[in-house]
Amino acid sequence: MSTKQKKGQYNFQAIETKWRSHWEEEKTYQTPGPGDLGFDVSKPKCYILDMFPYPSGAGLHIGHPKGYIASDIYSRYKRMQGFNVLHPMGFDSFGLPAEQYAIEHNIHPATVTDQNIDAMRSQLQFLGLSFDWTREVVTSRASYYGWTQWIFAQLFESYFDEDEIWEDGNGRQIKGRAKPIADLEAQFAAGRSLSAVDRQVLGTDKVWSALTSAERQAVLNNYRLAYQQEAVVNWCPGLGTVLANEEVTNEGRSERGDFPVYRKPLRQWTMRITAYAERLLEDLDFELEDRNGTPFRLDWPEPIKRMQRNWIGRSEGAEVSFDVLDPQSDEVVRQLPVFTTRPDTLFGATFMAIAPQHPLVDPAEGAYLVPSAWPDGTPERWKGGGESIREAVSQYVAQVAVSTADETKEKTGIFSGIYARNPVNEQKIPIFVADYVSMDYGAGAIMAVPAHDERDFAFATAYNLDIVKVVTGEEGRAEGWYAGEGTAINSPPVRGGDNPYVINGLATVDAQAQIIDALVAQGRGQAEVNYKLRDWTFARQRYWGEPFPLATHPDGYSVAVEPPVALPDLEDFRPETSDDPTQPVSPPLHRAGTEWTTVEIDGMACQRELNVMPQWAGSCWYYLRFIDPHNEEAFCDPAKEGYFMPVDLYIGGAEHAVLHLLYARFWHKALYDLGHVSTPEPFKKLFNQGMMTADAFQDERGVYIDIREVEFRDGKPVEKATGKVLRRSFGKMGKRYKNGLPPEEVGEEFGVDTLRLYEMYMGPLEASAPWSMEGIRGMQRFLQRVWRNFVDSDRRVKIGESAALAPDLERKLHQTIQKVTEDIEGLRFNTAIAALIELNNQLVSSDEVPQAVARPFLILLSPFAPHVAEELWELAGFGRGNLSRQSWPYWDAAKAAEDMIVVPIQVNGKMRGQVEVPVSTEEDAIKSLVLDMESIQKYVADEAAIKRFIWVPDKIVNIVV
Repeated sequence: MSTKQKKGQYNFQAIETKWRSHWEEEKTYQTPGPGDLGFDVSKPKCYILDMFPYPSGAGLHIGHPKGYIASDIYSRYKRMQGFNVLHPMGFDSFGLPAEQYAIEHNIHPATVTDQNIDAMRSQLQFLGLSFDWTREVVTSRASYYGWTQWIFAQLFESYFDEDEIWEDGNGRQIKGRAKPIADLEAQFAAGRSLSAVDRQVLGTDKVWSALTSAERQAVLNNYRLAYQQEAVVNWCPGLGTVLANEEVTNEGRSERGDFPVYRKPLRQWTMRITAYAERLLEDLDFELEDRNGTPFRLDWPEPIKRMQRNWIGRSEGAEVSFDVLDPQSDEVVRQLPVFTTRPDTLFGATFMAIAPQHPLVDPAEGAYLVPSAWPDGTPERWKGGGESIREAVSQYVAQVAVSTADETKEKTGIFSGIYARNPVNEQKIPIFVADYVSMDYGAGAIMAVPAHDERDFAFATAYNLDIVKVVTGEEGRAEGWYAGEGTAINSPPVRGGDNPYVINGLATVDAQAQIIDALVAQGRGQAEVNYKLRDWTFARQRYWGEPFPLATHPDGYSVAVEPPVALPDLEDFRPETSDDPTQPVSPPLHRAGTEWTTVEIDGMACQRELNVMPQWAGSCWYYLRFIDPHNEEAFCDPAKEGYFMPVDLYIGGAEHAVLHLLYARFWHKALYDLGHVSTPEPFKKLFNQGMMTADAFQDERGVYIDIREVEFRDGKPVEKATGKVLRRSFGKMGKRYKNGLPPEEVGEEFGVDTLRLYEMYMGPLEASAPWSMEGIRGMQRFLQRVWRNFVDSDRRVKIGESAALAPDLERKLHQTIQKVTEDIEGLRFNTAIAALIELNNQLVSSDEVPQAVARPFLILLSPFAPHVAEELWELAGFGRGNLSRQSWPYWDAAKAAEDMIVVPIQVNGKMRGQVEVPVSTEEDAIKSLVLDMESIQKYVADEAAIKRFIWVPDKIVNIVV
């Protein structure tokens, strides 16, 4: 595009290039912290953070900068208010997105990541964003991920003491905290007894002093915040890796790549996030304090808090213990505990369901109870077509292991040949192995109440199991089941000790309390709190991620390795993918030579961990590294962390409502417990910007056509090259839909300042908004009018020296200062821009702009359009390159007040006119004025007909006749 300047217009390309270069050379936005040269301890801090991007090969499109522009406006505004603003940027460069892109383009991920970072950094700098680039962090660089490994090592070397009640530095009492695992070892050495779970892990009753090193480590693994466990995981052979639950769709496919995902048992590194479930939930609404004792609450959108609450999934109920009967003798051989939120429905439990991986049906477990033959009278439907019960059960378990994790498919099961006894009525009920039960929930077993649960009802119907209604509710429901509350029926008194507990006729809440009391009296149950939140599967069988700072000792247990552990440079980094879910798992790092895979620790040859951390690891703590990015001695200096934390404003997409925010909060709380950070929460205020939407176009094959290859003929979209009519749809802007233009393409045509203003003017920041080329042209016209108000066609400045302002202009100036200030503070940028447009329009008719207006106007404009504001500031002689260091203007409330106001007039509630009156007009005066108006007299012909004359001062007149 030609850069030739038209007469009366400003050359935005030259101006924007000039000021970007100036800001970079002068390091205008570099932020000093405690201990840094130029740090001013008297300045209050303001930490403004964007969710940093992963460096996509496609780069940014015009929808991506919306949040970055918003945070930049707020940062510039806060600097002018005298805050020491920390506003950094970096790149989340490890993980699946970068690796998949590298595989698809046959480039090493290290190479493509650096290329993509350079390209994306250029795009961000092109937008004139005031990031402190001296603080850039890249999660895939050893200088960064060495500290990610260090934090992991702190979690590995810690456990959660759930019984400790402690007081933090702000006097708040907290139950449970992370402590060094060495403290627990010392307790065992001093005589602390091993728990029942510890003994179960060991398979022995030996005391601590008699345990081998490997046995001791097995016990400690059961306590560590980062631990190994054999677990059923989401295995994606198409990606060659395990996925977290959050990375799998309801259809049982991977979010990235849309590959089938299978449930597969695998030994995995896991984070004990469940230990923090209650604090993660409580602190969403608790009044917290920073290191200085300043109170704060999480100022987050309520929908985001609700999503976190739902994901944590706290539920109150009861743990109920069912007797498991020996298939041959019917004697009680063990207990099967289940958690239920509805103990009041126990009389309706007509069968039990256990997970396919449950020890009761695993021949390798001591708890295995599947009989050698089907019990007499077993219905054929229950057998799954098998003659031998053990073969049938084993085949079903194997079949489920290679089935996808599809939540929408029909639920299936098979009778285990084992019976349990219902503790409230002593009835024998069959135990089924079912694919809708997970070992992740409770103890991998549920009591099934088909009359009052949708899945249990479907299963009972399919297998012809009894359905007993025990709660009255919405009668006549077509589904046949009712899960709501009501009144207990068909529930005889339950004996507990010497007294019967009456259930029938009680409301649900009362019936639950009675049942729990009865179970406690029997020793068969107790009140319990359960969480839907599961521990976080933390290992990935990929290459492009943080290596674990761990190795396996020859005796089989894991030991920490001093970080950093460098990721080896593998030529063949691709995961071993397949369509076969039974293929053995083999991470790419097994191809690294023995000089890397083997490490000597205390004279022993240990084997490095070959899995890598998930892509979430680096983003769990990056906000802390930004505070002190070049520190080689610590992940963050305590003085700097104490000064800048918590983050004051965090802007990013709502798609990170659960995963990133929950994981980062968990890591932060563990670091807080261990004394490494000063605040109990990392992000004080969270704001989610809305999406950018746009038209997308598809040909007859359904293939998306790049919007630059589309034109309109006779009102219809057609492909330029072929002339074929295209199908038009409207929705999200993105690479997949080929409807996102690069910001530099739009900026070169209309100007970066225009682009910034338009994206903020499209509507409320939190709302989705459609892109419009006509809309951006309108914003370009606004900036051209601003230029013409300040500069004539010969580039002579039109600024007057007169100190006196016309009353109407002075009032509008102070109103604009107030409006823009309040709207930026509230992130209402569209209405702030509207106020600037109004003030500029008032200047159009003037031959010159009074200096008393020019200075504050340019300061108000500068957060939105920094390049043109800097240029006009310099042309006006106010200084060169120092606009960002000016003080934000104040408004005078008296000068901002209107002298006259326009008041609407209603007669019997209908609008009949309006009148302009002085502010604070008395009722008698306005009544006389209104009743003398001809336009009102035709509705109020006689004053005697007036029943009421209502004057809401300075607001409205309402006459009732």
